[in-house]
Amino acid sequence: MQKIIIKKGRERSMINRHPWIYSGAIQTMPEAELGEILSIYSFDNRLIGYGFYAPGTQIVSRVFEYTNKETDVLSQAYWTDKFKKAFNIRRRFIISEQTNAYRLINAEGDFFPGLIADVYKDTVVLQLLIKGVEKILDFILVALKELGFEKVYLKAKDVAGRLENVEHKKDWLSTKKGDTQIEIVENGVKFWVDIESGQKTGFFIDQRDARQLIKRYSKNAKVCNTFSYSGGFSLYALNAGAEIVHSVDSSKTAVQLIEKNLVLNNIAPERHQSYTEDVFKFLKNTENKYDLIVLDPPAFAKTAKAVPNATRGYKELNLIAFRKINPGGIVFTFSCSQKITRDLFRKIVFGAAADAGRNIRILHQTTQPLDHPINIYHPENEYLKGLILYVE
Repeated sequence: MQKIIIKKGRERSMINRHPWIYSGAIQTMPEAELGEILSIYSFDNRLIGYGFYAPGTQIVSRVFEYTNKETDVLSQAYWTDKFKKAFNIRRRFIISEQTNAYRLINAEGDFFPGLIADVYKDTVVLQLLIKGVEKILDFILVALKELGFEKVYLKAKDVAGRLENVEHKKDWLSTKKGDTQIEIVENGVKFWVDIESGQKTGFFIDQRDARQLIKRYSKNAKVCNTFSYSGGFSLYALNAGAEIVHSVDSSKTAVQLIEKNLVLNNIAPERHQSYTEDVFKFLKNTENKYDLIVLDPPAFAKTAKAVPNATRGYKELNLIAFRKINPGGIVFTFSCSQKITRDLFRKIVFGAAADAGRNIRILHQTTQPLDHPINIYHPENEYLKGLILYVE
């Protein structure tokens, strides 16, 4: 196995177990292939760990194992053990008759950079984000089968193909194939998930805890769920006794999926109204006032350069909501932009509150659920942040 050798004076991040090694930290670039697994050594020839190699990129290696002992990382047993450790957490804390959709592998959060694995009932949906993970795909499929998953679907991500030449496209990876429309249950609420055409791997699993929280505030409330996608927050609010829910999304396909989910949960049609509109325009133009508003937009800032525009977008969105919420109402506001830090998001919402001129209290601060764990050595893995606000 070829080596990566870290320059003297550049080993600090390795000592701190950060999983990304940047090109400037490498003493000499090995002549290895994209995606190859390499051992990582300090300048004084001490083994530090193992990682996937990506020459020609800013992040030259993504480390998946920190160790000073030689480890057989090219064996099936090694990768199966990694899957079992992740699965045991979900089995212990999440999986039940009430919930059968969850994230099984959360990339660096589960010490498996480059891999997302989401479970919908009996089907696993994979996203291969780097070439190194694609090269060990056979190990992954065997590990999943050992855990009892026989249906595995690949949801390709275009950026992975552009940046690391990941060649696999959207398709079934397993011999056994299933439906791409899957009925799941989450905290007792039913949803249809479209793993082929839906956003992300088909569903926003990462908002499970926040959706559960909305039930506390929804009874007899008039609710507006913006960027509603397939109606996650809408269905929870309706099941908790909301008087009426308005779901707003610019996607006609998303709104059609909401309607299917309403039928699935036996919701009376007069308690819900869908709007296929731009959220900003809808909130500005509506004459309705609400008791509860959900602001759960897509990532406004996917790069550092996009942060200034994203900041303005988040502020405008929250300001409009503060003007449309009834006294004593609740605003659920979120950012899933990794480049928008928790502190920055609070400052943005503070600015909107100040402009609105209303007294606002933070009732809860939310983050991603436990099946989206954050590697303590890799704070970049924390992307979802939310504020539940009481507006006088």
